[in-house]
Amino acid sequence: MKILITGGTGFIGKKLCHFLLDKNHQLTVLSRTPEKVSTLCGKSVQPVNKIVQLTSSDSFDAIINLAGEGIADARWSKNRKQQLLDSRINITKQLISYIEKADVKPKVLISASAIGYYGNRGSTLLTEESLPHKEFSHHLCALWESAAFDAQKQGVRTCIIRTGLVIGDNGGFLKRMLLPFKLGLGGPMGNGNQWMSWIHRADLIAIIDKLLESDTLQGVFNASSPKPVTNNEFTKTLAQVLNRPAFIPIPAFVLKILLGEMSALLIGGQRVIPERLEKAGFEFTFKSLNHALSNVV
Repeated sequence: MKILITGGTGFIGKKLCHFLLDKNHQLTVLSRTPEKVSTLCGKSVQPVNKIVQLTSSDSFDAIINLAGEGIADARWSKNRKQQLLDSRINITKQLISYIEKADVKPKVLISASAIGYYGNRGSTLLTEESLPHKEFSHHLCALWESAAFDAQKQGVRTCIIRTGLVIGDNGGFLKRMLLPFKLGLGGPMGNGNQWMSWIHRADLIAIIDKLLESDTLQGVFNASSPKPVTNNEFTKTLAQVLNRPAFIPIPAFVLKILLGEMSALLIGGQRVIPERLEKAGFEFTFKSLNHALSNVV
């Protein structure tokens, strides 16, 4: 396949590119730093700096849209919220504009979203059909998904992946947690009862591959392990894998002071299961948190 990827130089995108190259796909990666694409993604990957550089004669069999500023990279000021929205929705709308003018339409658009779509739902078990709690993370994901679904108007099979917390080496949320835990300074966040829906990066890439290869799968898919855990359990498991203690909790009020509204990412939670993927026959390699963390750490 000829595949266009946005966000291809990121934590997930880099691994995805090498995976797809090993399967002999031809890749084009959109990047603000095109000079780094060959180093990060593979020598045969074609870089493109802006979507508007693509012409109607450029054709792709598939588009994978992973672009977006890091949700937890900075405090959620008014300007930062707008950056988070713009970095996702503007790129997605530009992709739709390209699809509209393309002489040959892609067969599939796979577009990222996040389980933040559901907002903080406490211990409620969440499937793709579950209703959200209205807050910023939901607003962000809902607009992002709505923009991507416009591809359906062009006859393009559209898949939305609501991704959980991605576990992988050299990046992601786990990278920030490792140092304090290795120093024996880790512990639960808030009361520790909030749910964490996680996924190993290898399983996420396998999900994208399954959606690429399918002719029929479309709509929203929860991309998270079938076994979500509480923050207490996550903390305990990570400490065991590292053979370190984890008894220093971070109170909720401290997180709110330090992070403001963004603290909802840590003291809120979603208990998500991948109902549609499992019904489609997808088999997770990393079902248990201990297996996933042991593999990465």
